[in-house]
Amino acid sequence: MKYLTNEWYELSQRTGLHFGMKVHSGANELDEALFQRTYERKEKAHVNLERQMYDTDPRYMLKHDGEVLTQADAFFSGEEVTEEHQIVYSMPPEERAHIEKLIAAYDARPPFDEKKCQEEYKEMMDWNYKQQAERLPQEIVDRIADIRLFTLGYCTRGIMRQLKKQSKRNEEQMQLVLKEYREVNVAQDIPVEVRRRLYFHDCTVTELVTGDELVIRFDTRGGFTNINKLTLIAPEIIKQEGDIVGRYWLYEELYRIDDGYELHILFEGTGMPELIVRCKDFLVEIE
Repeated sequence: MKYLTNEWYELSQRTGLHFGMKVHSGANELDEALFQRTYERKEKAHVNLERQMYDTDPRYMLKHDGEVLTQADAFFSGEEVTEEHQIVYSMPPEERAHIEKLIAAYDARPPFDEKKCQEEYKEMMDWNYKQQAERLPQEIVDRIADIRLFTLGYCTRGIMRQLKKQSKRNEEQMQLVLKEYREVNVAQDIPVEVRRRLYFHDCTVTELVTGDELVIRFDTRGGFTNINKLTLIAPEIIKQEGDIVGRYWLYEELYRIDDGYELHILFEGTGMPELIVRCKDFLVEIE
């Protein structure tokens, strides 16, 4: 990656450091009693939400079968909606079968395990304490009296000002790189419809096959497309870091070269692996 690098991605995750934070007068010093009260309240809310989700009967999903859906353009136009603007949703057999499995598992589920839920919450928060300390500049970390209370969403007014200032600085740096990449895109003169073929953001790689063609297959349920196969014609792998199967496709950069394209892909996960491939052309399809 030349622009949308691992470093750029990490910077993009630090543009809202103040989001969800509240100023608390007790955050200026280490107060164990305050932390315990806050932790117990947050833990209780977490357990209640998990219990609610655990006890949600998946049968509600079957109600969508046979629903009358209105086309979005007709709905928002303000004009009278007629039958020609509506369709009846018919649930595919595989979707119904999946829901039936969820129902069977729901009916056979054991009682909700509150103790286990509390233990998992503690593990999650212990990890979050460490992550917060790592994602913030050291000068801000040094001014936080209790990183645990901070992780629960509370800080001093001074820390809040610093968080907003740092978030703005990170946003400006991130947008500057994005602006540079957009300018390069324009110079490449690659049609928008060609670039759109590669919109696999948040799709999971399920298979990578190399040979005369390089084929990548996807699980698209987490993404924004139903295209699940990418084929690169006459590929030349320039760089491949680790195993990308099971990883999420994050961002791509596409460049013209003399006899085709050069595709750069950044994937999520430890080390943020990268794949760079040159090819004569590429095809996308739904299998």
